[in-house]
Amino acid sequence: MAFEWLFPLAGFAWVTCITPGPNNVLLTASGARFGFRRTLPHVVGISAGMGGMLLLVSLGLGALFQQWPLGQTVLRVLGSGYLLWLGYLIARSAPLNIQDKGSLAQGAATQQPWAVHQALLFQFINPKAWLMSISAIGSFTLLGSDYWLSVGLLIGVFCLICLKTCLVWAQFGVQVGRWLRSPRAWQRFNLVMGLLTAGCVVMIWR
Repeated sequence: MAFEWLFPLAGFAWVTCITPGPNNVLLTASGARFGFRRTLPHVVGISAGMGGMLLLVSLGLGALFQQWPLGQTVLRVLGSGYLLWLGYLIARSAPLNIQDKGSLAQGAATQQPWAVHQALLFQFINPKAWLMSISAIGSFTLLGSDYWLSVGLLIGVFCLICLKTCLVWAQFGVQVGRWLRSPRAWQRFNLVMGLLTAGCVVMIWR
């Protein structure tokens, strides 16, 4: 089995994972609000979710989506609705140092960092994650008897790179949080993060 394809795979995984998207916007917001350590479950959940999605696509789920256009539309609608809701919650969240933790109006999504299972499940309504998975399996797996070995290596490489890029975005959020010195600065940051989260809907429908 030739392993030359691992290098372009690593480049593909890096580019697709590091570029802005729903996961990275949410990680930035979480890193700024909750800090690096409390954002780690979110990071792990994203990487684990990507691994699970790659496995499902390798088993044939990606082909099902390609053959059933209505399924793609349903996924886009669900993903768009959830991103718009998250964007609203983030934009409306109170400045960190005056946040009313008992406020029901803001919702749990802005009160606590995401747990592993929340970030993992989010991948399955994240159209960018589906596109990444289908493209990776379709482009970098090998045919014949080497198929499952190549799938295993692909998932390993992708998960490791996804983990690294998520840590970069979480740390970026932490640094941004250090620059926010006033309630007004936090309000502006929350508004920008909320708009960016909602703006990811545009990427879904392009």
